[in-house]
Amino acid sequence: MQKITPFHVAVPVHNLDECRTFYRDVLGCEEGRSAEQWVDFNFFGHQFVIHYKPKSEEEDAHTNPVDGKNVPVPHYGVVLPWETFQTFSKDLIEKGIDFVIEPYIRFKGEPGEQATMFFLDPAGNALEFKAFKNMGQLFAK
Repeated sequence: MQKITPFHVAVPVHNLDECRTFYRDVLGCEEGRSAEQWVDFNFFGHQFVIHYKPKSEEEDAHTNPVDGKNVPVPHYGVVLPWETFQTFSKDLIEKGIDFVIEPYIRFKGEPGEQATMFFLDPAGNALEFKAFKNMGQLFAK
């Protein structure tokens, strides 16, 4: 299997301080460089940046059906090792995260079976975390 290269993603937030606290204290991401308008985080080994953007008119939330659930679009996240997902999801439940889709097993018994969960950050950005017992199933058809 090919070595995984860390990705970089930047997301807009209208409340930099609240989101900084969320990613650092709730999700446990180590804070990196920052300036008045942005903050870098180590997002499970990837570079994740929140950038201040003034709040605009609310867009209607969009979802697509996947495995009988309404998945928010757009969303971002990472694929975690199975045990890390289990520990992380339990920690989020204990912290009272309001899930859009609570942790569950998607595509049970099918190719690509995975654990997944969705929730929003304080700026309304949708996050998905998932895990495969067999990482070889990541792109299974």
